[in-house]
Amino acid sequence: MSAPRAVLSWSSGKDCAFALVEARRLGLAEVVGVLTTTNAAFERVAMHGTRAALLHRQAEALGLPLIDVPLPWPCSNDEYDSRMAAAMETVAALGADHMVFGDLFLEDVRAYREERLRPLGMGAIFPLWGRPTDRLAREMIAAGIEARLVSVDPRHLDASFAGRRFDEALLADLPETVDPCGERGEFHTAVLAGPMFRARIPVHRGETVLRDGFVYADLIPDQAALPLADRPASEGPTPRTPPAGDFPPPRPRACPAPAPRLCNRPDPVARGGHRPPERNRP
Repeated sequence: MSAPRAVLSWSSGKDCAFALVEARRLGLAEVVGVLTTTNAAFERVAMHGTRAALLHRQAEALGLPLIDVPLPWPCSNDEYDSRMAAAMETVAALGADHMVFGDLFLEDVRAYREERLRPLGMGAIFPLWGRPTDRLAREMIAAGIEARLVSVDPRHLDASFAGRRFDEALLADLPETVDPCGERGEFHTAVLAGPMFRARIPVHRGETVLRDGFVYADLIPDQAALPLADRPASEGPTPRTPPAGDFPPPRPRACPAPAPRLCNRPDPVARGGHRPPERNRP
């Protein structure tokens, strides 16, 4: 029996990238495209803060069509539903009847995704589900996944981790209270290389900024960029607080149920906005 055709929920980070690798290796799905929600006002991936330019370079490296769902800021429920409905029509036009997600262990998130897809007659595939995250993090690294931390929650992880490479050294430095894959929103990544890409994406570091309680490290794609090396802590950028309207956009606040959600609502496709109302993460 052939694997179902599917579109991958692409957040720009390591989990969705490795979900693609594993879906292919295990024969779980024939992935025919990737789907991402972005903040149209700031041209960045929701929550992660990854530049749209880098997102499009990722899609090129994947060799897959990108379904970019730009959401206005702010975004009403009606507008959100309209844009997502159009996106799902595009998914169907690709012949896909499943979505692939990089979720790891949050039961409420999985249940929400499945609930949202069921009326559409679509199934959900979770290639990484239930794997111990300490082992999974090292499997990603061993497989050649190269990623950088682009968003850090300083309530759980020091701001100096922003911009660091996701590698064995970083795992060794993580506090015991932080999930090795950042599944509870402690940090988020942007992937630059790995077996799912045709070629590595060269980048250079932009600013590191503090915004709305989160630290963002900007990665700028550059055709001529040299491989990005980790900077010693003494030479690393000091997070600054930008003026209003500067990079990156404020994170949407989680709405307490049953109030309507806006752009951060947990939809079935956007890894960057998938938390139920009691949580808020990318």
